[in-house]
Amino acid sequence: MEEGQLIQLVKENDENAFEQLIEKYKPIVERFAFQFGVSPEYIPDIVQETFIKVYRKLHQYNSGRLSTWIYRITLNTARDHFRKQQKDKKVLHKATEIQKMQHSYGYYFEKEEHVIIHECLQDMDQKYRSPLILFYFHDKTYDDIGKILRLKTSVVKTRIHRAKKHLKKAYEKMEVQEVLLHG
Repeated sequence: MEEGQLIQLVKENDENAFEQLIEKYKPIVERFAFQFGVSPEYIPDIVQETFIKVYRKLHQYNSGRLSTWIYRITLNTARDHFRKQQKDKKVLHKATEIQKMQHSYGYYFEKEEHVIIHECLQDMDQKYRSPLILFYFHDKTYDDIGKILRLKTSVVKTRIHRAKKHLKKAYEKMEVQEVLLHG
């Protein structure tokens, strides 16, 4: 069957035609993904995702070689795969660091939540971190904090308010990462 006819039949939702298209281009997609650096265990996922995109976007295909269009989709799918892997590695690295800290910070913290809060505080800008720590962990008043940091009391209140918002967001994000890794 000619390629143009095959494409038209697929656009008309002919399942047999789509199976023929997959059969024809699957080896090309597999080989290209592998040569692009996708690990063999992920190639079936790349192939599946590529052909899902081909099916969904075939109405956008107008002219030119179909193989060129499929190569481009395969390339973008592989790139998405690598970006996701990098993100997963960062999450895993962060979790590993937290586990290491739990052992080394055992003297300072009783619970895992305390370690997570500590990490969130460390990522916070110092101008927000310092008043928050003095207020909540050292029971200092706004006036005391103002004297220690040489700030007006109103500035201390504002910074603590902003720090609490930042801490809440960061903590929720870290909790989600913990659930994803251990859940």
